[in-house]
Amino acid sequence: MNLRDLEYFEKIAELESVGAAALVVHRTQPALTSCIRRLEEDCGARLLERSGRGIKLTDAGRTLLRWASHIRLVVGDAQREINQVGKGLTGTVKLGIAPTAAYISLPAVVARLFEETPEIKLQVTVGVVDSLTSLLTAGEIDVMVATERASTGNLVTYPILDDQIVVVAWKEHPIFGMPADIRNLSEYRWVVEAEESPARRWLEACFKKHLLGPLNVQMEINMPTMLPRLIRGTHHLGFISRRQLESLEDREALKEFRLASVTMSRRFAVSHVQERYLSPAAERVVGVFSDLGSSAVNAQG
Repeated sequence: MNLRDLEYFEKIAELESVGAAALVVHRTQPALTSCIRRLEEDCGARLLERSGRGIKLTDAGRTLLRWASHIRLVVGDAQREINQVGKGLTGTVKLGIAPTAAYISLPAVVARLFEETPEIKLQVTVGVVDSLTSLLTAGEIDVMVATERASTGNLVTYPILDDQIVVVAWKEHPIFGMPADIRNLSEYRWVVEAEESPARRWLEACFKKHLLGPLNVQMEINMPTMLPRLIRGTHHLGFISRRQLESLEDREALKEFRLASVTMSRRFAVSHVQERYLSPAAERVVGVFSDLGSSAVNAQG
């Protein structure tokens, strides 16, 4: 069965006209008619029948249409995999990663990856988990590193790092002279992530749960890695990754206001689409991130 014939058949089925399809694919009508004849011989059944001035699919035609795109994708993936195996660990991997995950893990991962596989190239997109998931399922990125979700759908997911998001303030903030009471958090203004951030949504839900009123946000930003610098030396509060806080060069400038009820636990994971072809280079990227998770577990043990 010819893959080009399948492609033309899909276009004919979409437009319900051999003539219209011929114009779109820049082939003659006789060429497309021959394409249909070859497919019918391969399938042993009629695929099209006339319907008024156009054509429609027979039962056999509808069955072939259901399989056609899948067949082309599978064969295309096989060709790419064979080509990649022949070349070795080379090529470009499109990686989508959440901002805090990038801050915490990307430097170490990239250093190891490029040392072991110097011919691999990375195209990195930074974004929140919702947008990255959309890019991953649409095939715009190959691999995603973001917060793990309860429902992964058709994704293969490997946990890599546990993290907590905590209330943080400048070390001389007056809140540190107060009792560890969640009600004190409503007395101050906040610098937080943008509304689409899962951490921001969690914090607002926490305020609502404890009847604290709306979060008093004076500034929001879609770069959570900037939050420590924005609250340093101010009376603002922030909601920041504990791992990020502990890795700051001027760690002593900021302090965590410890409250279990306002501590958000999360886990970062590396994911790819289950049934989609993953190049050897992309597999290596997944492997290095997965090793990061194994190292973290061993370190804790």
